Amino acid sequence: MDIFDRVAQSFESQAFMKTIGAELISVEQGKVIISLKLNSSLMQQHGFGHAGVTFSIGDSAAGYAALTKMENRQEVLTSEMKIQLLSPSDGSMLKAIGSVIKAGRRLLVVKSDVYSVSDKKEKLVATMLGTMVPSIADI
Repeated sequence: MDIFDRVAQSFESQAFMKTIGAELISVEQGKVIISLKLNSSLMQQHGFGHAGVTFSIGDSAAGYAALTKMENRQEVLTSEMKIQLLSPSDGSMLKAIGSVIKAGRRLLVVKSDVYSVSDKKEKLVATMLGTMVPSIADI
């Protein structure tokens, strides 16, 4: 199975990503893009995209980027993830670009940048840095 099919199959099995309406946009070796159309159920009280949604797609994009570096029998779990919220998500869509900084045998250092998109303009709203750990597929 190639990396796109592997990531797409795993992404499709994630109930939470379906619940919030996230879409898998692109899969490359060490890089994954996920997008999400913001609707009223994903907003916080001031009308901006909720930070929890921002974190969720950023974490998933980084995790799937890590998965592209794993052997077929392996999966990946987030060990820790830090987010810096830089600006309100005031666009109609969020786009998370996850990438692998360093892939080791026991730890993978990943990052994710999340953008608010409106009228084809992108604004960086969050940057994330984390650690992923390999696990056996039948966890």
